[in-house]
Amino acid sequence: MQKCVVLNVVGLSQSVIGEHTPFLSEYIAKNRLNVIEPMLPAVTTSVQSTYLTGKWPSDHGIVGNGWYDRFYSEVLFWKQSNKLVLSEKIWDAGKKINPEFTCANLFWWYNMNSTADYGATPRPNYLADGRKMPDCYTSPPELRDKLQAELGQFPLFKFWGPGADITSSKWIADSAIITDKTYNPTLSLIYLPHLDYCLQKFGSDIDKYKTDLSEIDNEVKKLVEHFERKKAKVIILSEYGIAPVDKPIHINRILRTNGFLKVRIERGLEILDTGTSAAFAVSDHQVTHIYINQPEVKDEVLDVLKQIPGIKLILNKDGQRKNHIAHQRAGDFVCVANNDYWFTYYYWLDDKKAPDFARSVDIFKKPGYDPAELFMTSKMKAAYKLLRKKVGLRYVMDVIPLDASLIKGSHGNISADRIYHPVIIVAGDTPAEDLKPTDVYNVILSTIFPDLKQQN
Repeated sequence: MQKCVVLNVVGLSQSVIGEHTPFLSEYIAKNRLNVIEPMLPAVTTSVQSTYLTGKWPSDHGIVGNGWYDRFYSEVLFWKQSNKLVLSEKIWDAGKKINPEFTCANLFWWYNMNSTADYGATPRPNYLADGRKMPDCYTSPPELRDKLQAELGQFPLFKFWGPGADITSSKWIADSAIITDKTYNPTLSLIYLPHLDYCLQKFGSDIDKYKTDLSEIDNEVKKLVEHFERKKAKVIILSEYGIAPVDKPIHINRILRTNGFLKVRIERGLEILDTGTSAAFAVSDHQVTHIYINQPEVKDEVLDVLKQIPGIKLILNKDGQRKNHIAHQRAGDFVCVANNDYWFTYYYWLDDKKAPDFARSVDIFKKPGYDPAELFMTSKMKAAYKLLRKKVGLRYVMDVIPLDASLIKGSHGNISADRIYHPVIIVAGDTPAEDLKPTDVYNVILSTIFPDLKQQN
């Protein structure tokens, strides 16, 4: 077996590789960069699941970062159980080839209750008084104590939210080195999310995040040098590139004004009532799933969707099968935005009636993805809230804006310019043509087992 490490540099594409990434530029010159064809949906959990199973979402079931559960009548986002991925994972396949194979999964998603040998993932403690305490979940459990003893508490509020910065990626990179020194796994999967933040905030304005590019370049260099000293083969890749956008589509508001979406009033605020809505959308960057509870309105909903500016594709079940996303978890329709558009989850028509979680970082309560969580309305207000926290008073960190126009970068679309497509950088001979997302699985497995013939 060949020791191998896969560095998942989120948002990496040819659009951001250059003078501000000197190590990556030099590394590419010595090796080979291939473009990976974007898949539908080109979002975190779907792409990672395809890379780690060699299957499409229609097989592994991860049709987005979240979806509507028709039995619970709830939208479920960012769940963490690995059992949600319904196809065999690469670490199980590796053990079948050689029982001595081991795998460390460092912060790739669906990382709880996994059959991987070692793992770490964000997992805050939710205390009885409403506080959220930064923490992480590891396997084995004692790895958590070792990592936090050496690196400090996992920097949850630097991992996502308006305070997100290089701190979390550096913590993950250092944790990967500690895990490697402790267990020496055959395969290490390492997630480096840093570029995800600045690219969504600033789009193509590279001057605003050239420091961020240098920061992630340094972390990649540190990891490559460590693993090359261990004689590991290094694979650097991304799940998607992030392209510029400037036009939000408030699709749930449109469905509401057409009489399909229902809300209930709680304390004067509006809560999306998915179970009684005839139709509603679960939005995820540039992709949205339309779920229809009343089949008789399906044609009416389709007519409305066809009139919405910025929607490039409306996939019924036949279209979903052609795009490898047909699964019981998928919506009745899957819509894909034009290149410069993206979908919000907003369903209220008056910001005064927006739910309290809308102005907070609350990825589990929101019935869709909210990139506005990367912004803050007021630093002074946030400081006041933190002061209340420190003195033991109740507080709500309601500092997230409701302004979708702030977002300048997004992903999920499969027709973005090639310069924004995800990439894979490997040593040695690889095909000159673009790779399909399902090919990544074979690249990793054949790197570990050089004598293994590529699987179909």
